[in-house]
Amino acid sequence: MYTPDSPRRALRAALTALLLLLLTGALLAAPPASARTEATATVPAATLTEVTGFGANPSNLQMYVYVPADVPAHPAVLVAVHWCGGSGPAMHSGTEYAQLADRHGFVIVYPSVTRASKCFDVSSPQALKRGGGSDPVGIKSMIDWVTTTYSADTSRVYATGISSGAMMTNVLLGDYPDVFAAGAAFAGVPFGCFATTDGSEWNSACSGGTVIRTPQQWGDLVRGAHPGYTGPRPRMQLWHGTEDDVLRYPNFGEEIKQWTDVRGLGQTPAATDSPQSGWTRTRYGGTGDQAPVEAISLQGVGHNLYAWGMASRVITFFGLDSAGGPAPQPPTSPCRVTVSTNAWNTGLTASVTITNTGTGTVNGWQLGFTLPAGQTITNGWGATYAPATGAVTAANAAYNGTLAPNAGVTIGYQAAHTGNSAPPGAFTLNGTVCTVT
Repeated sequence: MYTPDSPRRALRAALTALLLLLLTGALLAAPPASARTEATATVPAATLTEVTGFGANPSNLQMYVYVPADVPAHPAVLVAVHWCGGSGPAMHSGTEYAQLADRHGFVIVYPSVTRASKCFDVSSPQALKRGGGSDPVGIKSMIDWVTTTYSADTSRVYATGISSGAMMTNVLLGDYPDVFAAGAAFAGVPFGCFATTDGSEWNSACSGGTVIRTPQQWGDLVRGAHPGYTGPRPRMQLWHGTEDDVLRYPNFGEEIKQWTDVRGLGQTPAATDSPQSGWTRTRYGGTGDQAPVEAISLQGVGHNLYAWGMASRVITFFGLDSAGGPAPQPPTSPCRVTVSTNAWNTGLTASVTITNTGTGTVNGWQLGFTLPAGQTITNGWGATYAPATGAVTAANAAYNGTLAPNAGVTIGYQAAHTGNSAPPGAFTLNGTVCTVT
């Protein structure tokens, strides 16, 4: 159904496609005029249509849209991202998302790469930063166009992808956590794993499964894509075959580490089952169909793991098979913060107690908070603080990184001030808003 993410194989596929094009004069032709539209108009219902002029597009992506005939007033949006060597139309014809859109009434965006490799940029510094440029910016413009054109429900925007598209799904959720409600990645790698600085699209260490980090280190890469963001983080569904010879199986475990940490969860599953022979499904932070993180391991399956029928499981995870989407979930690993300050003329000390009021153990924590204007941290204890002013993140010390349910830790700092000695506010623990008492 699709080809693996291998530059050599992608080149072979491209040469084969070119030969067929010469022989038939028709294959891979541009959509006819009736299937193209300018960005100022809606697209024909139930037709795969190319949209041009949709907004900022620094890497010259193509945009294809599928709109079901019975689109509701405020539809959900699914971004379906193709594999290396693929295209938006190939993703449309090679998966059953369009049929599911007809049934459930969501709009699909199919981004399509125009660079020679037909691989998405998940490597450059620009791609791994919110608004930094490259493919993620173009895809965000596509979402904005659909949102405006169809009055789409901005709380129900989702991404899924295969191989290179799975890697881009990880990148999109990292760069734009305020845009996406959830993602589903088939045979991908963690956000930031493919990072390079030499212009190369390929990272052999990552593809080989030799890039191993702690959950917090992986989580920090995601949080670093949008510094200062303290809102909710997307849910994630992960799929991987144990015999993947292109993006090796250890990447699956590293993805789990990353997204459980981003969601403020521990590494112990809340539920484990086998929904199909040879599959092992683990759920973290919840046991239902919309758990914060869901991971499916396919025993004996290689890189070409996507099969017809899997899309329906993605749609269930997203909640798109029920009107209005999934019921809102309570924040995972909630927390409580108690803060006290002791001020003098130009300085103050602050004591902050963090309590894990959730049901799961937090392994590695970062406490975000905002200092009042004019305050600057001069030293601290119990955590590492950065930056010294504004939106600060306090990262756990080596000895206090684990918080069992109902357990707490007290940290503190000394700060200079210019007259405003008020306590800090806007506390979050691993991205989850905390109650302040």
